[in-house]
Amino acid sequence: MILNTITNGIVLDHITAGRAMQIYDILRLSELECTVAIIKNADSSKMGKKDILKIFNIIDINLDVLGYIDSGITVSVIKDGLVAERKQLSLPEKLNGVIRCKNPRCITSTEQDLRHSFRLCTGDGDIYRCVYCEMKAG
Repeated sequence: MILNTITNGIVLDHITAGRAMQIYDILRLSELECTVAIIKNADSSKMGKKDILKIFNIIDINLDVLGYIDSGITVSVIKDGLVAERKQLSLPEKLNGVIRCKNPRCITSTEQDLRHSFRLCTGDGDIYRCVYCEMKAG
């Protein structure tokens, strides 16, 4: 098997060095039956060092989660050996069910079926706030 060549799959490139394993865990890539290659601390002229994930299958990926973890990631979908689609991620405007509100007085603490929802507040230095109680994420 040659790991450089993907016939059909996804390449997550420009991952901040050291974050590939976090993404691997959050996306539950260990549960896949296909090959997944993790390249850590690869030389990059743009970033100095970077991580790369190569998934040798086309799967559904939550791009909002990826954008929240590392907004600089480039997602390339490979079909028949060619790049069919390329997306440059950014911080998502809303995050639903990704992070939890830590405010014990928030309605999400008492209403267990209520989905945790956060919105990006760019005026506050690109932080997320709970849509129900305005508590900062983190």
